[in-house]
Amino acid sequence: MNFVFISPNFPEAFRWFCIRLRDNGVNVLGIGDAPYDILHPDLKSALTEYYRVDSLEDYDQTLRAMGYFTSRYGKIDWVESNNEYWLELDAALRTDFNITTGLKTDEIKKYKSKQAMKEFYQKAGLPCARFCPVTTLEAGLEFAKTAGYPIVAKPDNGVGAIATYKLTCENDLRNFFAEKPDHPYLMEEFVSGSVTTYDGVCNSKGEVLFAASHITRNSIMDMVNEGVPTYYYVDKDVPADVEAAGKATLKAFGASSRFFHLEFFRLTEAKKGLGKAGDIVALEVNMRPAGGFTPDMLNFGQSADVYQIWADMVAFDELRHTYDGPHSYCVYAGRRDDHHYTLTLPELQARTGDHARLFTRMPDALAGTMGNQVAIACFDTLEEVDEFVKTAFELAE
Repeated sequence: MNFVFISPNFPEAFRWFCIRLRDNGVNVLGIGDAPYDILHPDLKSALTEYYRVDSLEDYDQTLRAMGYFTSRYGKIDWVESNNEYWLELDAALRTDFNITTGLKTDEIKKYKSKQAMKEFYQKAGLPCARFCPVTTLEAGLEFAKTAGYPIVAKPDNGVGAIATYKLTCENDLRNFFAEKPDHPYLMEEFVSGSVTTYDGVCNSKGEVLFAASHITRNSIMDMVNEGVPTYYYVDKDVPADVEAAGKATLKAFGASSRFFHLEFFRLTEAKKGLGKAGDIVALEVNMRPAGGFTPDMLNFGQSADVYQIWADMVAFDELRHTYDGPHSYCVYAGRRDDHHYTLTLPELQARTGDHARLFTRMPDALAGTMGNQVAIACFDTLEEVDEFVKTAFELAE
């Protein structure tokens, strides 16, 4: 099997996808814009060959790279980046080289357009926030009369809460339209809830081989725009209602042979048309692993190896390994360099003791959302999680 991994060096932990593929007997080929010399030694060992392009944004260069690999190794069986930013590039290459193990260009929209997602959520029987495309100020004002303030304005094709705005009054709305971005935007009614996810891997039949759930209590939009402390935790087990919503979503979208990251709101207060407090409401679909170090957190909290599970799906279309270890709450605290905390990161790690799992730096490209300083730990109780979070973000006087 010939597998082309797009940008295998970023984020750095993605090298484990390539390593596990190689361990499963897959011929792994890489295309990226990073110089070969700076690749992690383990990644170099996992790749049969690496083709460097000046820019992955230059489609002609990636086409030439794929053509070279085809001429040297034969038909390419898979193309994947597992990276939101390159999903459309992945789809275009599959289309041009007739690769049938993933989404092609005519299929990718339902996973990239937030408006298109609504139709499939309805098919899954899940409520979702009312919305309207951003067109004219008059249409926006009319939507505000129906939905009420606050209103969330977000890119139709966007990642996380980047370039997302909370409009709290008519003046905010008018200001937004006065500087309206050129690319398509949506306006949605505001939903009060914590974000809970259904993360995992499904095979070619859409069967879930592995699943977990993580919970973000603070608003992701406020983390990005207001610098609110960034923290979330992987639950010990997947709640039954989250599993039901997740599987219904996968079925509605026809998802297969993918790592998936599905986001839902758990309402913190009743919302007319959506449900009562505690109910699950659809938010967003992502057909790739959750960002940052979340795959590693799934491993820590679930005593698993999601890189191996994904590689087993690719090579065998089934789970070839079992994971029976204990489950724990795995919490992430992302601290920002412009804050002066009571404890330095090494001091926090020492204070955390045997519960500590990973204390490091976040790549600058992801730090705006995730924070600069990474602190990940595992605990048996939510009380311990809360105490860790309090300690991690305590500011010096």
